[in-house]
Amino acid sequence: MSEIRPFHLAIPVNDLAQARLFYGENLGCSEGRSSSHLVDFNFFGHQLVCHLDEGGQANDPLQNTVDGDAVPVPHFGVILTMDQWKTLRDRLIALGTGFVIEPRIRFQGKPGEQATMFFTDPSGNALEFKAFDHDQRIFEK
Repeated sequence: MSEIRPFHLAIPVNDLAQARLFYGENLGCSEGRSSSHLVDFNFFGHQLVCHLDEGGQANDPLQNTVDGDAVPVPHFGVILTMDQWKTLRDRLIALGTGFVIEPRIRFQGKPGEQATMFFTDPSGNALEFKAFDHDQRIFEK
């Protein structure tokens, strides 16, 4: 796999204090620049910017069925190593996180087998964290 440059993603949030708690404390992302209307986070080596949107998010997001799960669309996240994924899974369970899709192995025994879990931030943005046994399996058909 070639070296990947960090991505930049900007998302709306309803409350910057809740975003700081969720991304900073719960997920362990360090905070970068901020103002009264936005907060930057180091999201596993990528730039995530939370922009204050006091109007809120749509309450009825799109879902797509994947391996029997109703996957929320849009969503974003990071592909972790399996050890990192297990550590984050355990941390989120200990925090009492409500999962949209419980941590599990998807496509078991098939190409693309992966560990996955979905949850939302306090503003309703859906996140997926996943892991593969080997990175070359990420794009396996």
